[in-house]
Amino acid sequence: MSLSLDESIHIHWQGEGQPMLLLHGWGMNGQVFEPFAQLLAERGFRVGRVDLPGFGHSAPLSDGLTLEGISQALAPLLPDACVLVGWSLGGMAATRLALDCPERVSHLITLASSPCFSARDEWAGIKPRVLAGFAQALTQDLAGTLERFVALQAMGSDSARKDTKAIRTLLSEAPEPDGSALAQGLAILRDADLRPQLQNLSQPWLRLYGRLDALVPAESLPAMAALAPASEQVVLPKAAHAPFISHPSDTLECIEAFLGRA
Repeated sequence: MSLSLDESIHIHWQGEGQPMLLLHGWGMNGQVFEPFAQLLAERGFRVGRVDLPGFGHSAPLSDGLTLEGISQALAPLLPDACVLVGWSLGGMAATRLALDCPERVSHLITLASSPCFSARDEWAGIKPRVLAGFAQALTQDLAGTLERFVALQAMGSDSARKDTKAIRTLLSEAPEPDGSALAQGLAILRDADLRPQLQNLSQPWLRLYGRLDALVPAESLPAMAALAPASEQVVLPKAAHAPFISHPSDTLECIEAFLGRA
């Protein structure tokens, strides 16, 4: 069942049970979760795959893409007691949504994500020159830039070639992202820093990573654990930036175990 719950935000819901909303990363769309969403639905969840504003079938935000704007757009659409699962940039958006709507969000799960993607003093992350390079390349070759970014998702994984092909195939089943939303999303990755707000999170939080991730380096994890001591951390040793694609069974097992404990 595919629903457009208002004039701008597109969510595809499937299954019955506890509601769970999946938020994708930069340059992607909700279709990238399709196989994993099917697994979740089979395990008793009502799963929503949202296209973030300006991506897939969702219209861009009139004021531009920001974490605040994403949160305001999605908040009215959240079912009660919803589990948020955010991948990469979607994890940052899910964190902001959990902060803004604690009464609607029961659990927070972030996959290969960070509250601060850009490398800062004493904080491991994506080098600013890399993000600047992507921003510049977007203005010259949007399609080629997206192709290179897709390749980064699986880089380091033993199944990198297969995973990259799977991501490309899934993304092709929805419209290409809006160019302005892409540029604004990169600005979020470059500038946003939710670290000071993490102490205000009230929901149980699972942070799942791939040890081979090129975008959320393993060196950042000790500092991350210190910022959120009440959260749970799992590192899949053979996964990269897309663990739900390269290791769907392991990712599903971690999510179910976390929800069972929490």
